[in-house]
Amino acid sequence: MRLADLAYALPAELIAQEPAPERSAARLLVLDRASGERRHLGVRDLPICLRAGDLVVVNDTRVIPARVAARRPSGGRLEVLFVRPLAAEAEWEVLVRGAPRVGERLHLPQAEGEWSACLGDGRWHLRLRVDAPVLVWLDRVGEVPLPPYIRRPQGPAPTDRERYQTVYARAAGAVAAPTAGLHLTEPLLEELRGAGVEIASLTLHVGPGSFLPLRDDDLETAVVASERYELPPLTVDRIGAAQARGSRIIAVGTTTVRALESAAVDGTLRAGAGEAELFIRPGHRFRVVDALLTNFHLPRSSLLALVAAFAGWDRTRAAYADAVRLRYRFYSFGDAMLIT
Repeated sequence: MRLADLAYALPAELIAQEPAPERSAARLLVLDRASGERRHLGVRDLPICLRAGDLVVVNDTRVIPARVAARRPSGGRLEVLFVRPLAAEAEWEVLVRGAPRVGERLHLPQAEGEWSACLGDGRWHLRLRVDAPVLVWLDRVGEVPLPPYIRRPQGPAPTDRERYQTVYARAAGAVAAPTAGLHLTEPLLEELRGAGVEIASLTLHVGPGSFLPLRDDDLETAVVASERYELPPLTVDRIGAAQARGSRIIAVGTTTVRALESAAVDGTLRAGAGEAELFIRPGHRFRVVDALLTNFHLPRSSLLALVAAFAGWDRTRAAYADAVRLRYRFYSFGDAMLIT
């Protein structure tokens, strides 16, 4: 399969600029990957789509306010995206546009920095001098790192910090939200539990690489940046128990799929911390996940390749054509699909 095969036409007005007024008010396209049958429901209808005994696995990563405005010594402005901490807590991998130099100083709000290494493609190591733990400092001075297709000419909206975050977000470290989870509310999760559906969690800190368009036209050789994950032993135990009784594992979001499939890449699901390096593309053999709740993704992206691998590209393309025709809302603040 070539990258060009993952293209589709999307009218710009279908790219959601705001979330639904209520989280669970989004629409839900339900796709049966065996038959290709499609139903059009709402996220609130999830309880009738799942079965008692199913195990829903969510990603509890928390988005950090990772975007910070800065100035070079010359006065030139830079925007820095803080991606992940390095071994020294005050040194981070960041993304930046422009051409800084190793050893050059950087002026940040309530902090100073120095460029310590260039990794290429806009990736740098930045050493900080700051009066607090970096995450505390970012919470003071940073902005929500909304994707570039969400336009905020006047800056982030007051509600963005809350709505670009799942209700169960716990472990700070993501620079993008696991967007399928944005639709879930505590009352909806309680309704699922009341219907006999179990809920478990893992953590995958979503990085910028997952959402970038792929460059390599050959999907067999394309590479996606790794992301840190933590799979708790309790979640592994609950997955094993669900599989033993013949119940389904429902992944909320492509990030949850990537964590689970990476942790089972050798055939055995293993608890613990790791780096999700797996690029899931058509031809992948899914070892853990039986169903997927996901948003609608950018063309020519690794996330769309994962959906095509799970549902089949012909089924996926037909579902996306339906969604465009019926004017579903796309991308991070958009509507959802349930693939069973």
